[in-house]
Amino acid sequence: MTTANADMLNQIKSGQGFIAALDQSGGSTPKALKGYGIDEDAFSNDEEMFGLIHAMRSRIVTSPCFNGEKVIGAILFERTMDGDADGKPVPALLWERGVVPFLKVDKGLEAEENGVQLMKANPDLDTLCARAVAKGVFGTKMRSVVNLANAAGIKAIVEQQFAEAKRIAAHGLVPIIEPEVNIKSADRDGADRLLLAETLAALEAWDGAPVMLKLSLPTEAGLFQPLVDHPKVLRVVALSGGFARPEACAELAKNPGIIASFSRALLEDLRHQMDDAEFDKSLGGAIDEIHAASVA
Repeated sequence: MTTANADMLNQIKSGQGFIAALDQSGGSTPKALKGYGIDEDAFSNDEEMFGLIHAMRSRIVTSPCFNGEKVIGAILFERTMDGDADGKPVPALLWERGVVPFLKVDKGLEAEENGVQLMKANPDLDTLCARAVAKGVFGTKMRSVVNLANAAGIKAIVEQQFAEAKRIAAHGLVPIIEPEVNIKSADRDGADRLLLAETLAALEAWDGAPVMLKLSLPTEAGLFQPLVDHPKVLRVVALSGGFARPEACAELAKNPGIIASFSRALLEDLRHQMDDAEFDKSLGGAIDEIHAASVA
């Protein structure tokens, strides 16, 4: 392991902070831009759209408050990994600030079957992982979705996630496994419990370096404590999953040992029209609030 990787590992393992999710991709980019105060009539093609979202992310990662003191990691979209901010490659700029770079590697979701949405096939995963390693990225993230408490569906999701994690770990990257339980699910608690059982079984069979888990906050506070304490789990992080920031932070604080990996809840108050002082103040306030809930 390189010195940089050992330092990154230490930051993720014991850093007192949270992981920012800056990884909205093609389909969710217009929604993210709209939340930022940029309507769809501001761009006429994908290149212009991705240029605008890159400018937003550059503004975030170069803000004085975005550093490793409270933000220990950041998950990037592929184009963000390949881009520059402040004249430097984004992963290098992040790590200079003490923020460990991760990359979103999944290619989106299949249609629902057995109450879940598996990840689409990803034949180019190995090529993408090799590029990420060359860029100084520490780990990856991939998302699938649980809509119903369906045992067969949840088993399939966990099996797929751990199979892909094995491919990723072979490159020396740390995989973040994200089987998101839809917080609007009619049987969220049942889904949480099935997911916990399947994940524990998969961890027992896992023979690689520790993985990370990104989970929806459970209906029953503390339910995922066995995962937080598991020797094969480096860190458990939580998505906001559609909760607004105050609610997401309140739910997070009920689950000791789990830290945030919020996207919308981090960015919800930021607007394109703000001057730099307003922008930095708003972002800093959100970072403080999410950090406090993560270390509660």
